[in-house]
Parts: sequence; C-alpha cells; structure tokens
Amino acid sequence: MTYTLFQMWEDFRQSLIRRHEFYVEQAQKRLLSQFGNIEPEADKAGEEWLEERGRYFDPDRHDEGSFYEAANDVGIEFYGLLSDMRENTRLSVVAGMFHEWDKQLRGWLAREIRHWHHGDVAAAKMWSVNFDQVAELLESLGWPVRTTDYFNKLDACRRVVNVYKHGKGDSLEDLKSRYPEYLPDPFEGSERALSNMEYRDHTHLKVSDDQLQAFSDAIVSFWQNVPGNIYDTQVTAVPGWFEKAIQKDRANLP
Repeated sequence: MTYTLFQMWEDFRQSLIRRHEFYVEQAQKRLLSQFGNIEPEADKAGEEWLEERGRYFDPDRHDEGSFYEAANDVGIEFYGLLSDMRENTRLSVVAGMFHEWDKQLRGWLAREIRHWHHGDVAAAKMWSVNFDQVAELLESLGWPVRTTDYFNKLDACRRVVNVYKHGKGDSLEDLKSRYPEYLPDPFEGSERALSNMEYRDHTHLKVSDDQLQAFSDAIVSFWQNVPGNIYDTQVTAVPGWFEKAIQKDRANLP
C-alpha cells in the first residue's frame, strides 16, 4: 500500500500565503512608508535648529556663515540617522518574515511526522537541525527544492538575516562570496569606490525595496510549490540525521 507521509492541505497553504502577504503589506504601510520623505525632514531639522539658535545670534560676536554651516551639518546628520533607521527597519522586516517562514515550515514538518511516526525525537529534530539539513530532507522526499530560483533567494535571505543578527563571522564571509549584492559599495560611482569586497563588513549590509520584494515572492513561491501529497514511494534515502532520529524513537518504544 502507498502511504501519505506529508500533506499540504490547500486551505492551509492559502492561509500561510495570506498571512505572509499581510505581514509584508502592513510592514510597508505602517513601517517603511514612514521613511518616504526623509530629505524634507532633514531640511526641516536644520531649519528648526537655525531658528532656535538664531535667537542667540549676535552680529558683533558671531559669524553668520558659521550658523548656516552648522544648520546644514545638523540636517546632514539627521538625514544620515534616518537613513540608518530606514535600512535597519527594512532588515528587521526581512528578518521577521524569514523567521516566520522558517518556523511555519518546521512546524508543518513536525506535525506531519507525528501523523505516521510514534516518538518525539524525529519531530523534535525539525526544530534543531540547520537550514541545509531541512533542505536535504525535503529533497530526499522527492522534491528537488534546492534547484529552484526561489530557494536560492531564501538561502540568500537566510544569510542576510544571519549577518544582520550576528555581524562579523562565517555568515558574513558566506554572503561576500555567494551574494555580494547585499553588501553594496556605499561610494559606488565616486572616486572613493570601495571596490574590494575584502574591506566590506556587516555595516555595509543593505536590502533594497526590490530585494525585499524578491524575498517575499520567494516565500510565496515556496508555499505554492509544496507538493500536495508526498508518498512513501517517493522517498529515496533519507538523511542520516533523520534516520538516526527515527531509529532512536523506535528503540524507545515499549
């Protein structure tokens, strides 16, 4: 007989997609849209500083030009701080949607395993193995997910999130070698171009609105492409870590 090992109910699939799209839509509307006019806000900050300090201007003691120069510096600083906040907010949105997708995937796998397997070890493993091991399991079920464009985007998203969270480390080096487009040169087009990737670090991490949307589209494509039913006859050789977990559960049976 043929047994269904993993099943993706259509209503559940659509619910996952709706929840994700709601998150992205509301993040754009309630968070990222707040940074749509930072240049006028920076100009206003400089003007307010000049108006406040202008009350103490004494033409006999002060240089008028220095006041305007200081106001300009205030505006530039304000713009830089808002720009940094915008980039961090966008990265936070990316991290939130990736972690939610990751948890939903692991939760679905764990629940489906409990439908046909007795024991807690195998299901619990879904929460402790790394991203590559989860992909390895999916491929052993007859779903060549790592060959898809959307999974490559999810892999890039994971590495971006890791660099955002941890800063310097292995994730940063991986991002440099595999997805350098998320570490753009801040001086590109100028004489100060930082062309050597070696000198870029986590402070150069940046995700554009288009890249955020590409990550979002990859999550939607992933859920759309989860097979409705995965049967035992489709399974080749499962990963060693999963086989050991199954065997451990069997050994624990009374």
